[in-house]
Amino acid sequence: MTVYILGTLDTKGTEVGFVRDLLHEFGVATCVVDTGCLGEPTIAADVLREAIFEAACTALEAVRKKGDRGEAVTFAAIGAAKIVATAHARGDVSGVLSIGGSAGTTIGTAAMRLLPLGVPKLMVSTLASGQTRPYVGSKDILMLNAVVDIAGLNRISRTILANAARAMAGMVTFPVPVNHETEAQNRPLIAATMFGVTTPCVERARQILEQAGYEVVVFHATGIGGEAMEGLIADGMFAGVLDITTTELADELVGGILTAGPGRLTAAGRNGIPQVISIGALDMVNFGAPNTVPDKFKDRKFYQHNATVTLMRTTIDENRKLGEEIGQKAAAATGPTVILIPLKGVSAIDQTGKAFDDPAAREALYDGIQRTHRSVEVIPLNNHINDQEFAEAAAHQLLNLLDR
Repeated sequence: MTVYILGTLDTKGTEVGFVRDLLHEFGVATCVVDTGCLGEPTIAADVLREAIFEAACTALEAVRKKGDRGEAVTFAAIGAAKIVATAHARGDVSGVLSIGGSAGTTIGTAAMRLLPLGVPKLMVSTLASGQTRPYVGSKDILMLNAVVDIAGLNRISRTILANAARAMAGMVTFPVPVNHETEAQNRPLIAATMFGVTTPCVERARQILEQAGYEVVVFHATGIGGEAMEGLIADGMFAGVLDITTTELADELVGGILTAGPGRLTAAGRNGIPQVISIGALDMVNFGAPNTVPDKFKDRKFYQHNATVTLMRTTIDENRKLGEEIGQKAAAATGPTVILIPLKGVSAIDQTGKAFDDPAAREALYDGIQRTHRSVEVIPLNNHINDQEFAEAAAHQLLNLLDR
C-alpha cells in the first residue's frame, strides 16, 4: 500500500520531496503525482503530468499552448481524481496527501473526494483557515493550515510539512481496525437527521431503534450534514433512514446558509431504502449574525438563536412549496416510505406560546404534502414533533418498514 502525494512539481517540488523523504524515513511507500503544467518539474514524479492531462481527455501540450491557468487547473483536477480513483480501485492507495495553494487545493481535494470514508486524506493548504466546504464537501478530508505560503522550505513550513508527514504516516501505519467481530459493528445502520430544536424527538426514537438491534448514526442538519448523509446512503451504508429533520430544504428554497443542495431527500428514495420522513425545523431558515441577513428579508420574523445564528420564520407560501417538494420527492421513492406530520409544531420554537408558532404555516406545509404525495402513506399525528409519542411513532413506523 502506498501514499499518493499530489503537487505541482514545478512550483512545489521541494516541498513534495521533503514530505516524500520523511515518509520514506517512516517506512511508508509513496507515489508522487505531478499535477503541474507550465514550468518544468524540479523533482522526479512517479506519475507524470502528461498522464494526468491524458486522463482528463486532453494533452499537456494543448493545455500549455492555450495558456489558460483556470482551464489547466480544471483539467488537472479531473485527471488527478481519475488517476487516484483508479489506483484505489486496484488496491494501491493507502492514503492521499496533497500540498498547495488555491490551485493545488482544488486539484488535491478533487482526488480525495472520490475516495471512500476511512481512506486517510490530508490537504496542506493555504486556504485551510477559511471556508473549506467547497474543498471538503461531505468527505473526511483533514485540512492542515499551511500558515505561510508554500514557497520553499523555511523553519515554519518545515514544521508544518513534517507534521503532515507524521500525521499521514500515523494514519496509514495504524489504520482503523475493520475486522473486530463485535455485536455493535455487525448491527444494521440507520441514518437519522437532527437539529437542536428536534433533539428530544430524535433521541427518543434513537433509543427505540437501538433497543431493536440497530445502530443509529445521527447527522446534524447543517447543510454539510445532510449532504454527507445523502452521499453515504447512495454508497449503500444504511438499512433505513429516519429523516425527522428536513430543515435544509428550507435553506435551499429561500436562500439560507445551511442548504444541503437540491439533492437533499433523494438518495434513500432512489436506492429503495426504507424511510420515514417528517418536517422537522421547516419553520426556519438559517443565517449568521444579524448583520449577515440579506436586506430583502428585513421585514420578516426573526429569532436570535445565539450571537452567530439568526433564524428566520418561513412564510405560508414557502411552507406550501416545501410541502409540495417533500411530497414529490417521497412519491418518487422506489422503496417503502411514510411521511409523519406533527400537527402541533415542527420545532422547539414552533408551538403554542413560542416565537415561531404559526398554525397557518403548518397547515400550508401539510396541504403541500397532500397535493403531491400520490400513494405514499401520510400520517398526521396530534402531537408536537418533540412529544415522546411522536418520536415513538416515528421509530415504530421505520421498524415496520424494515420488516417488510
